[in-house]
Amino acid sequence: MDNLPALHTRKARVEFGHVTPIDETAIPFAIIESAEPGPTLLITAGVHGSEFCSVEAAVRIMQIKPEEIKGTLVILPILNVQGFHKRNIYIMPQDGKNLNRMFPGNPEGSTSERLASWLVTRVYPQVDAYLDMHGGDLDEGLEPFTIFPAGSEKSQAMAAAFGIPVLVAAGGAGYTVDASGKLGIPSILPEVSGNGLWGEATVTQLTDGVRRVMQHLGMVADAPKKTAEATKVVTMWVPTAPVTGLWYPRKDLTETVGVGELLGEIKNVFGEVLARIQSEKVGFVLYRLTSLAVNQGEALIGVGTPVSA
Repeated sequence: MDNLPALHTRKARVEFGHVTPIDETAIPFAIIESAEPGPTLLITAGVHGSEFCSVEAAVRIMQIKPEEIKGTLVILPILNVQGFHKRNIYIMPQDGKNLNRMFPGNPEGSTSERLASWLVTRVYPQVDAYLDMHGGDLDEGLEPFTIFPAGSEKSQAMAAAFGIPVLVAAGGAGYTVDASGKLGIPSILPEVSGNGLWGEATVTQLTDGVRRVMQHLGMVADAPKKTAEATKVVTMWVPTAPVTGLWYPRKDLTETVGVGELLGEIKNVFGEVLARIQSEKVGFVLYRLTSLAVNQGEALIGVGTPVSA
């Protein structure tokens, strides 16, 4: 089966199975449909196969019963199946590319480009809202945040409903939520946990956020209360490594930084400094590479800069 079953039958049902849109890769899915009409929410996880917190959260959401909701939930809990089982960082093993940089994809391209194209052309147009869960890869430390396509008021409202206080207004192309946003679908990408770790607190943070989004969309009546902490909208600047070497960050998560301040150094094994990374922005640290090893072109650190009101 190279496409999902019909999403709307007007009958209460739970349907589990596998869809094989590319390269004999069977992607698990769940369709949970209520007898009561309502929105269709797409939830994906495992775009990066080793972000295990997102996968476990999606697996738990698959246990929701039709009588608990209005509308339809479509859940793809592990998009990068081979990456998940091989514990790869970022990439799809079939082509060595980062799926979350390949959107809107290419139907004649490599594996990740074709999977992105399938999502954009066959799945996104059938849904009313989209939530792509991430969980901090094996080499990432991060403070939780939710990305939304900059300029989309509906997406920003969904991000606020999710309940993480830091919202990142993202520009650029190649991302899941950028491609869906360009189709007019309110879309968000929450990031919780880090270093591939998962546990009750972080998984619950994601599943509670999903329930709050469902309440926001009118799919459920009740959801866990979110923190009283004020929402902060930021942009994020992420410098990449100019050289390959050993990475020594000088700033920890949530620390404030100023323009020109040292964020970290890349050295060789003999202690020679190969590159000094200085901040181009004022803000605070949302993300940082936790690996000692770094390769040229890899993301090093994310500085969140509050958006002026």
